[in-house]
Amino acid sequence: MALRILKVIVALFVAVLLAAGLYAAYVMVSYHRLDDNLALAVDSPAAPNEGGAPAIDLTLNPEMTVVSANLGFGAYNQAFDFFMDGGTGSVAASPEAVTKSIEGSAAAVKSLAPTFVLFQEVDIDGTRSYHINEYDLLRRQYPALWSVFCQNYDSPFLAWPLYAPHGANKAGLVTLSAYPIADGTRRSLPISEGLGKFLDLDRCYSICRIPTSSGADLVLFNVHLSAYGADDSIMAAQRATLYEDMKRERAAGNYVIAGGDYNHDMIGVSGDVYGNATDAVESWAKPYDFDGVPEGFTVA
Repeated sequence: MALRILKVIVALFVAVLLAAGLYAAYVMVSYHRLDDNLALAVDSPAAPNEGGAPAIDLTLNPEMTVVSANLGFGAYNQAFDFFMDGGTGSVAASPEAVTKSIEGSAAAVKSLAPTFVLFQEVDIDGTRSYHINEYDLLRRQYPALWSVFCQNYDSPFLAWPLYAPHGANKAGLVTLSAYPIADGTRRSLPISEGLGKFLDLDRCYSICRIPTSSGADLVLFNVHLSAYGADDSIMAAQRATLYEDMKRERAAGNYVIAGGDYNHDMIGVSGDVYGNATDAVESWAKPYDFDGVPEGFTVA
C-alpha cells in the first residue's frame, strides 16, 4: 500500500514537472518582438467636424492641452491592486467593470477639453480585460478626434497567479488629436535580453506627426517605458533612444511633445506625498533622471 502511494506521488511530481517544462517551452516559443519603425494606421474621426482646419494654424497662436493617462487595461478602479505590485488583483472584476472604467476614464479626460490625448495600456484583446476591444470604446468616446493605435505587446498566456491567471494580452498606446494626424510610426525600445524580457514583454513608443501652417510638424511621442525585469542600464538605454528621436525632430525644425507612462516616480518623493505604506523602491518607482533630459526641452 505504501509503495503504491509513493508511486502515485512520484507520478504526480513527474507530471507537474512535465507540465511546467511544456509551459516554459510554450512561453519561450510564443515570445516575439514587433519590428522597429512600423508604420501605423491613422483612423479619421467617426464624426468629423465640418470645416475643420487641415493643419494647426500657428498665426492664431492656439492654446492647446495635452493629457496623458495609463488606463490600466480597464481594471484599475479603487479596489484593484495589481499582483505584480504586491497586491492580489490580476484581471478586471468583470466585463462591465472594464467598460465602466474605460468609459469613465475617457469622460474624465474629455472634461479637460484636451487637444491631444495620450493613453497607455489599452487592451484590444486580453484575458485580463475579457477580450473587450478598448480602442473601439475610446473611439466611440471621442468620435470627433483623429486616432492612432500602436501595439505595445502581444504576450503569451501567463498562467499566474493560479487563482486567476493574467492570461494572454494584446495591448498598446492610443494617441488622439483634434487636428489631422498625417502619419504614425512605432519605435521599439531596448529591453532585457535575459529572462527579464518574459516579465517586461515588448516596449515601444509611438510617433505621430501633425502638420502646422508653418510647414513644420508637431510631433507627439506617446511613451510607455519598462516596469518589470528592467535594470538601470535598460532604463537608461530606453531614455537614450527616446531622446535621440526627440533631438532629431527638434533639429529638423519640428515641435516636439513627449508624454506617457515612464514607470518612474516623476516627482521623486511620491512615497511621502501619498503616504505609501512601504519604503521599498520598485524598479518602476525610482525617481526620474531629469538631469539627463536633453538641452532645449522643458519638463512640464
